[in-house]
Amino acid sequence: MLPFIARKTSDSGSFNSYQVAFLQTITPPQPNFWLLVTFTPIQHPEGLIAIQKKQIKMMLSRSCISLLELASADMLNFPQTPRSLPRVITTPGVISEAEDGNMTDQNSDTPEPRQKTIIVANFLPLNSYKDAKSGKWNFSLDEDALVLQMKDGISSNSDIVYVGSLKVDVPATEQDEVAQELLENFNCVPTFLPPELHKNYYHGFCKQYLWPLFHYMLPMCPEYGNRFDRLLWQDYVSANKLFAYKVMEVLNPSDDYVWIHDYHLMVVPTFLRRRFKKIKLGFFLHSPFPSSEIYRTLPVRDDILRALLNTDLVGFQTFDYARHFLSCCSRMLGLNYESKRGYIGLDYFGRTVYIKILPAGIHMGRLESSLNHPSSSLKAKEIQEQFRGKRMILGVDDMDIFKGISLKLLAMEQLLQQHAALRGQVVLVQIVNPARSSGRNEEEVRRETCTAAERINRTFGFPGYQPVVLIDRPMEIYEKTAYYALAECCIVNAVRDGMNLIPYMYVVCRQGTSKMDEALGISSESSSHTSMLVVSEFIGCSPSLSGAVRVNPWDISGVADALNSALTMPAVERQMRHEKHYKYISSHDVGYWAHSFLQDLERACKDHDSKRCWGIGFGMCFRILSLSPNFRKLSIDAIASSYKRMKRRAIFLDYDGTLVPQASIIKTPSPEVISVLNTLCADPNNTVFIVSGRGRSSLSDWFSDCQNLGIAAEHGYFLRCNCGSEWEAGPLDEGFEWKKIVEPIMELYTQTTDGSYVEPNKESSLVWHYQDADPDFGSFQAKELMDHLESVLANEPVAVKKGQHIVEVKPQGVTKGLVAEKILSMLINDGKSPEFVLCIGDDRSDEDMFESISNVASNSSLAAAPEIFSCTVGQKPSKARYYLDDTVEVMTLLQSLSASGSKPQHRPDALVYFDKAE
Repeated sequence: MLPFIARKTSDSGSFNSYQVAFLQTITPPQPNFWLLVTFTPIQHPEGLIAIQKKQIKMMLSRSCISLLELASADMLNFPQTPRSLPRVITTPGVISEAEDGNMTDQNSDTPEPRQKTIIVANFLPLNSYKDAKSGKWNFSLDEDALVLQMKDGISSNSDIVYVGSLKVDVPATEQDEVAQELLENFNCVPTFLPPELHKNYYHGFCKQYLWPLFHYMLPMCPEYGNRFDRLLWQDYVSANKLFAYKVMEVLNPSDDYVWIHDYHLMVVPTFLRRRFKKIKLGFFLHSPFPSSEIYRTLPVRDDILRALLNTDLVGFQTFDYARHFLSCCSRMLGLNYESKRGYIGLDYFGRTVYIKILPAGIHMGRLESSLNHPSSSLKAKEIQEQFRGKRMILGVDDMDIFKGISLKLLAMEQLLQQHAALRGQVVLVQIVNPARSSGRNEEEVRRETCTAAERINRTFGFPGYQPVVLIDRPMEIYEKTAYYALAECCIVNAVRDGMNLIPYMYVVCRQGTSKMDEALGISSESSSHTSMLVVSEFIGCSPSLSGAVRVNPWDISGVADALNSALTMPAVERQMRHEKHYKYISSHDVGYWAHSFLQDLERACKDHDSKRCWGIGFGMCFRILSLSPNFRKLSIDAIASSYKRMKRRAIFLDYDGTLVPQASIIKTPSPEVISVLNTLCADPNNTVFIVSGRGRSSLSDWFSDCQNLGIAAEHGYFLRCNCGSEWEAGPLDEGFEWKKIVEPIMELYTQTTDGSYVEPNKESSLVWHYQDADPDFGSFQAKELMDHLESVLANEPVAVKKGQHIVEVKPQGVTKGLVAEKILSMLINDGKSPEFVLCIGDDRSDEDMFESISNVASNSSLAAAPEIFSCTVGQKPSKARYYLDDTVEVMTLLQSLSASGSKPQHRPDALVYFDKAE
C-alpha cells in the first residue's frame, strides 16, 4: 500500500475526481515533490478509497501546493492546483515545459498563492511549555524576539513564515501534532533536531567553537577553549541540512524570499542553492566577523565563505565586520570587490553577491507598551524609593566572558577610590541575564563577578549604602524598563560584541512616556529628558552612537574617568546628546532595518531570470555559475564547418592565458603553438595576428619562425603584418617624456610594497605589478598609486588604468579593440572583407577586442555580414558569445581548424589575430 489515501469527489471515476492526502511522512524526506499515480480504487467505508500501487513516478519540481495550503483546511479537502505544473516528465530523462493551461482546472477559482518571506533562525519566536497535568503543549509568541519584531518592516502583500527549532525537546511521537499546530496558528515550521545532534550542533560547535572564534578567542590550549572537532563540524552541517529541508517544504522559489539569520546557519545557503539555483536568498550575521588573521585559523574557513557567497545579499552590523569578510574573501578565495553607486559587490562566478552594512534596531512600540504597563510603573516607584538620593549607573549583560562585567566592576572600584565624594551617592546596578550556554567559562565569570562585587561592597559600603547591586536572576521586560527609565547613566563594557541593543533600549526608556512620567512625578510641562552612555568601542552599536562616551574596556582607568565624566557632565549637554541618540534610534528601528534589507535583497535578485545557471562543485564546494543566456560553449564541429565554407577568414587570438596557461612559469610558446600558427598562417585564406601587452622585442624573438604571422605588441601600439615588414608605431611616437615622471614614482611604490615590481622591456607603457604582494596592502597601494599618477599626469597624453593586479600607464587611444578595428578596416578597404572572424582571449583587455570586432563586422556598408565567433577562455561574464574552458581546448580547436584549411599558396587574405600578454 502507498502511504496516502484518496476520496472520490464525483461520479465520473476519472483520476481527476480523486483527492489525495498523505497519511505519513515519507522517509527520507523528499522536499517539493509530486506523485503521478496509476491506481486501482478499492471501495472503503466512509467514502474513502485505498490505493493499490500499479505504477508510480516521482519528479522533483517547484512546489505548487505547500504545507501552508495543506494547513489551511481539512487534510482531505485539497485546493485545486493554483497554477500549471511548470515542468513535467514527458519521456525518461527529458524535462520539458508544459503548455499553459494544460495542467490547470479551468473551473478553478483558487487565488494565486501570495509571495512569502521565509525567515530562518536557530530558534522560532515562540515561548513553549508542556502542561504537567494535561500533558498538552502550550505555545505563545515571544514578543521580544527580533525575528518576530521584523514583521513591521515586511510588506503587507507578503506572508511571513518562520523556520527554526524550539527551545524545548518534543518527543518524536508528538512532533507531527506540534508541527501542525504551529503551522496553523503561528505560521511557524519547526525543525526537530535529535537531542544528541542538537547538543553537538548548538552547545558544541556553535557555542564552544564558533562563538569564541568570532569574538577573537583562539583555543591556544584546552584550558582556554575547545579546539576544532571534525565530528562536531559534521553535526553542524547535518543540522543546517535539516533546516534547509524545512525551508524547501514551504518554498516557492520563483516568488518567495528567504532570509537566514546568524552564525548558527551559515551553511544553509549551500543546500538551498544546490536545490534551487535561482532562489532569492539573503543572510544577516548578528555576531562580529573576525579579522582574517583570526578567521583563517578555522579549518573549514573556505567552506563557510563559499556557503555565504551562495546567497545574493550578506548583511553585517558594521563596516568593520564587512571589511573583515571582504578581506577573507580576497585572501582565501582570491575575490575582489567593487563599490558601485554606494553598493559593495563581489563578483562570484558570474553572480554579484552584494554586501549590506546596517545595524539592527529595536521595536519602539514594544518598549513604549512595556513602559506604559502598570507593573512597570509600580516597579519604577519601588526602585525610585530604594535608591532615593543616589545616582544610578546601570549595566545589563549576559553572563558571558565577552561582556566585560568584571572589567566594569574594576572600573567602578577605581572610580570610588579616586573620587571619595561619590561614595554614598553612586550605585552600580548590574543586571545579569542567564547564560545562553553552560560551561567552565560561564562559571568562572560568575565567580569572578560575585567576588569583585563583594569586595567593593565590603570596602566602600556602609549601613544604608551598597555600591554594587548585583541582580542575577531572570527579569521580565517591564522590570528592566523601569531600571532603564531611572538610570542616570548606562554602561556597556563588552570586550567584543556583535550589536548589543541595550544602549538603544536605555535611550528610549529615558525618553519615557506620559504614564511613566506621571508615575515618577515628572512634570508634563518639562520636556527635557537626558541620558548618558558609556559604551565600549568594540561593540556593533558604537559607531551609530556618536554622542556616547566611547571607551577601551581593557583600560580600567579610562573607563573610570569616562564614568566620572558622564556623571559630572552639564545637564544641557546630556540633553543634547540624548536628543541626538533618540532621533537616530527612533528613525532606525527594527522595521526600518528589515525593510531596508529586504529592499536590497529584491534589488540583488532582479537579474535572476535573465541568467542561465549551472551548479558546479561537490559537497560544501558547491557554487553556481551564472552566465548570459546567449553565452555558450564553442562547438568545434560547428566552427570547423563554417571555417571550411568561407574563403576569407579573420582569426584573432590572445596569447597569455589563451595559447599559454596564465599560471605557467615558462612563457615562451611551445613547439605545438608554433606549429599550429605556421599552419594557419600558411593557408592563403587566412591572416593571423597576435595582439599582446608584451614588448615587441620578446614577441619578435619568440615568433621568429612564423614568417607570415602578424604581431601587435603592447596592446597594439606597435604593429607589423609579417616578419619581413617594418614595425609601425602608434600616433604618439614623438617621445615619452611622461616616463621620466612615472618611473621614479613606480620605483618608490615598488620599494615600499614587498612583492611588487615594474615590468621590464616596455617601450610605450609602464606597468606596476602587485600580484605577489599582500592582497590588502597591494590593493591599497594600487589605489594610492592610481591617485598619485592621475594627479601628476593630468596634462599628459596618457591614460592610467588599473587591471588585474596591475597599474598601467600608456598613451591614450591604445587598446586591443582599436588595433583589431584597424586591421579589419584595412582588409575591408582592400576589398578583402573577411567572411569568417574568430577572436579568442581570456583577459579584461580582450573585451574591447570582442566589442570592436562585432561593431566592424556589423557595419552596414558590408555586402554580407561575416560569421563571428568571439570566444573567451574560462566560464565567466564576457562580451564574447562563446567560451572554451582552458588553453588545452583552445589548442584543440586551432589544430582542428588548421587540419581542415587549404594548402599554402600565397600570402593569406583572411586574418588570424592573437593577443599575448595582459
